[in-house]
Amino acid sequence: MAEAIIVESVTKSFKLANHQTIKRLAVNAAKRRPLSRTFTALEDISFKLEQGESIGLMGLNGSGKSTLLKMISGVMSPDRGQVLTRGRIAGLIEVGAGFHPELSGRENIYLNGAILGMSESEIDAKFDAIVEFSEMRQFLDSEVRHYSSGMFMRLAFAVAVHTECDIFLIDEVLAVGDQPFRRKCLARIQELRDEGRTLVFVSHSAKQVQRVCTRGIVLTKGKVAFEGTSGEAVRYLGYETEDETDEANDD
Repeated sequence: MAEAIIVESVTKSFKLANHQTIKRLAVNAAKRRPLSRTFTALEDISFKLEQGESIGLMGLNGSGKSTLLKMISGVMSPDRGQVLTRGRIAGLIEVGAGFHPELSGRENIYLNGAILGMSESEIDAKFDAIVEFSEMRQFLDSEVRHYSSGMFMRLAFAVAVHTECDIFLIDEVLAVGDQPFRRKCLARIQELRDEGRTLVFVSHSAKQVQRVCTRGIVLTKGKVAFEGTSGEAVRYLGYETEDETDEANDD
């Protein structure tokens, strides 16, 4: 089977400016101290994902999960190493990203769909399905600047999962919104997996990762700390496994 994603020796760092007074900056310059420091978000990350595979990225906040997802999506480029992908990508990385606040929900469906590579005729054909899934029909003609984060997520998710994409990147979108809709989204993600789409899924929920993903990678301070099955990754982090988790806590 062909590989859908290849991440090879990827490293990414960011410069963090020190917020200092003019006097302190002058002193540091005179003493030749650095005016900024470097934070390494990812260090020498490598893995491969075959077409149709699903992998969960896990780890504490700040471990590099979202940065890695942005590398795969093409939003960011690595300082070293390379990321190769095969096929069209749909990314749910930041809720509301690609939405114009002054446009209505209806107009943003077309805008966001175009950003994800859909033609106008494709969006026309799927418009009703997108609206029905989002459960946002009564708000379609309101400007999205009036939307809550949950409303953003509903519409953004509905557009993304109705695209004909080969790779779906999903970053904590199920942390927003009410529980019935989160369950609906999780069911749709499972359908995409069963259709043979390639999934990269970021979540703090052990149950969600196990239900959606066959493999898991745990990141710690920008490095791969563990790679194995999703169940093994959950146990590595010390989370409860699906069988041990109360169904009532599923969110």
